[in-house]
Amino acid sequence: MQPQMKFFAMLFVSASTLVLQGCFPLVATGIGATVLMVDDRRSTGIYVEDENIEWKARGRLIERFKDAHVNVTSFNLNVLVTGEVSSEQMKQEVGDAIRSIPSVKNVTNELTVGGNTALTARTNDTFITTNVKTRFINNGKFSINHVKVVTEAGTAYLMGIVTREEGDAAIELARNTSGVSRVVKVFEYIEQPTKR
Repeated sequence: MQPQMKFFAMLFVSASTLVLQGCFPLVATGIGATVLMVDDRRSTGIYVEDENIEWKARGRLIERFKDAHVNVTSFNLNVLVTGEVSSEQMKQEVGDAIRSIPSVKNVTNELTVGGNTALTARTNDTFITTNVKTRFINNGKFSINHVKVVTEAGTAYLMGIVTREEGDAAIELARNTSGVSRVVKVFEYIEQPTKR
């Protein structure tokens, strides 16, 4: 789908939501998501399915592993799992539960075995993620919408569909961000940016 057509289709959906719902916060969120999707290398269907995967994963994990701290992030049907669990067996079970979601292509299980991190550590990870994303803005080498950042225990995980040059630039910016102890790439590489 051409970028202009995709934009107008998303704008129509957002406008329809305004008329049907009359709820400003929902519409504002919908319009924000629409703007992000226009510049995304994923199709609209994959973008929505990534959201569905995250919801389905949370649903499967919340009852069974309620004492664990597990974060699930999906990008182009590839799932990154971070956080802490109490045993290697639980780590394996969490990975298996997510792999069983029909649309999941791949699972990168980065769970660590040990006690759950403190709220202050998680707040610090959120701050680091914000700093990395801020450094990505207007960097001149890649679009911020092409790289997703997840931080866990000071490790910045980078996901996205990128060229080697874009990936290298993102890694370099993340690596040189205050608070980042390590960078892990969970990229899908393309030869050149796809045209839509």
